[in-house]
Amino acid sequence: MNNTSVTAFRWLSMAEGVSFLFLLFIAMPLKYIWEMPVYVKVAGMAHGVLFIAYILGALLMYEKMKWKFKELAVVIICAVLPFGPFYADKKYLKNR
Repeated sequence: MNNTSVTAFRWLSMAEGVSFLFLLFIAMPLKYIWEMPVYVKVAGMAHGVLFIAYILGALLMYEKMKWKFKELAVVIICAVLPFGPFYADKKYLKNR
């Protein structure tokens, strides 16, 4: 297995997780409390692109790391949970 692939997916995972947290805890309050929707547009687009890249990356890691389907499912479910990508990184990627 190529260690560069794992490192790249780990970076992508962290970026996706941070973008999701930024969207939830900074951009959304700015939009709904202070009526500043521009941050949701920018952060939402960035998060959307990173989310799709994360899912595609998880599918590639599934093949390269020979994960079981259950492991792939957990990694993908982590993409829709706040702090989920950080859990997936620690559980499935950190020591590989």
